[in-house]
Amino acid sequence: MSKNKDHALSTRMIHSGRDPAKQLGAVSPPIHRASTIIIEKAEDLYADNIRTYGIGGMQVHDELKNALCALEDAEHCLLTESGLLACTLPIFALVGAGEHILVPDNVYSPTRRYCNRSLKRTGGSVTYYDPLIGAGIADLIQDNTRLIMIESPGSLTFELPDIRAIVAAAKARGVATALDNCWGSGVYLRPLDLGVDISILATTKYAGGHSDSLSGAILMNDAKIATKLQEASADLGLCTSPEDANIVLRGLRTMTTRLKVHEAAGLEIATWLQTRDEVKAVLHPALPENPFHAIWKRDFTGSAGLFAFELKPCSQQDVINFLNAFEIFGLGFSYGGFESLVVNCDPQLSFRGNKKSQFEGPLIRLAIGLEDINDLKADLENAFAVLNY
Repeated sequence: MSKNKDHALSTRMIHSGRDPAKQLGAVSPPIHRASTIIIEKAEDLYADNIRTYGIGGMQVHDELKNALCALEDAEHCLLTESGLLACTLPIFALVGAGEHILVPDNVYSPTRRYCNRSLKRTGGSVTYYDPLIGAGIADLIQDNTRLIMIESPGSLTFELPDIRAIVAAAKARGVATALDNCWGSGVYLRPLDLGVDISILATTKYAGGHSDSLSGAILMNDAKIATKLQEASADLGLCTSPEDANIVLRGLRTMTTRLKVHEAAGLEIATWLQTRDEVKAVLHPALPENPFHAIWKRDFTGSAGLFAFELKPCSQQDVINFLNAFEIFGLGFSYGGFESLVVNCDPQLSFRGNKKSQFEGPLIRLAIGLEDINDLKADLENAFAVLNY
């Protein structure tokens, strides 16, 4: 296994999280479907430092954690059964009754749902902040604030917050920070290097890469925070299946290679969309014209294949006809798989503060997969043709 941090990330992802000497020479770890584990010595039945039950994970789980730690140079990794759980478990573990959390207004909507429903039911409180607040977030930190959530870029609308300014304000008050890093995926954004305490990954997406598993991961360097999250996971009886762990570990081997294709195709289509008469604006932070491009260039080393664009004003029926005209792009909410996807975002924007008012026309999100770029453009052209402009 390559532990040399001087090696390129692609090399590290291929060689991390495996040990052929312990695997009968196989290049990948085995899948153990285990609940009961036989313990050799009676004095070890209640020991804390050995594996005593399958819920704690097996070798494939250990190796996946090793590979994910190598991805972001993290000291601690916790696996979860979904990306959403990776978002909500830190809130569950760190924000209790009578305590407070700050969440960006453009947050992933299921995370917002958790804060509005489950967090409030357990006595916690939430304040939604403008994602562009930067250092001004210091004014919103309360004495009982325990966690600041960050999303970069913002879900659906792709704003880039000033991560460094928010982290500095949080550290000055002793408040933990957690960043949803699904878009950067640990390859193009490394939150822990920017001082963020918790990096959240939906490994369902680019890490898994094939739309056939559900899983998430939480990466940390702070041992105290890691212990709190591990205890919360144990108390809830959480356990990622060995099959899903294996799928993600397999996907990590090729993730950096696949992301290069997603990135190039996404930028080409985003640039092409800027030339279309039907399009009012393209929301992709890697485009030089984008208002967040400077922050993207400072904090990121690349871009994902996920972005949005605003259609010129049209009717709701036009939007439905537009979406139904696609042949290659599927109607689906996830991203990061091999297939291209499209959704209209307006129904989700209605849950935010006043963010809907910034768009005159419908907002469409594209997840660019690995299909031929010319086929994807032709599919978009066919969909544009049904609009009544």
